[in-house]
Amino acid sequence: MRRIPINIYEYAGQILEQLPKGILLSTSADGKMDTMVIGWGTMGTDWGLPVFTVFVRQSRYTKVLLDKNPEFTINVPLKDADVRRIIGFCGTKSGRDYDKFKEMDLTVVPGEKVSAPAIGQFPITLECKVIYQQDQDAAAIPAEIKKRYYPTGDYHTAYTGQIINAYLLVGE
Repeated sequence: MRRIPINIYEYAGQILEQLPKGILLSTSADGKMDTMVIGWGTMGTDWGLPVFTVFVRQSRYTKVLLDKNPEFTINVPLKDADVRRIIGFCGTKSGRDYDKFKEMDLTVVPGEKVSAPAIGQFPITLECKVIYQQDQDAAAIPAEIKKRYYPTGDYHTAYTGQIINAYLLVGE
């Protein structure tokens, strides 16, 4: 597949519109890859740098890989793509138990500036290097949010990744 460089600010609306429907966060470490569905995240500017911040629960296999190798890709489908089956599988199965890339026949495209993969079926790709991370402070989260999103106490770590490359995957 070919990479066509994109201006992240021109694609920001499309990325953020797709986010609550589900996009993929992909990681790689120790010869293993994983991808997970995220529906929360922020895109913007921190310290004068373009960034994407993701939130990964403490229990996730993706967190294990991300802590070993602080690089990730954000993989976003095009507006008209039907990726419900992929989102459904990757959002409910753990990379500890399944090779999601194999199970869903995902097209793995090596990252250009990071070791995490891009995914052909989700052609809008942001390559990110973690520049900051922080575990959530449970005491600072309002009670109603804790009750709804953290009934088991499985909090998130926020990873802020500097967007170091952005492109659209096209062709075969």
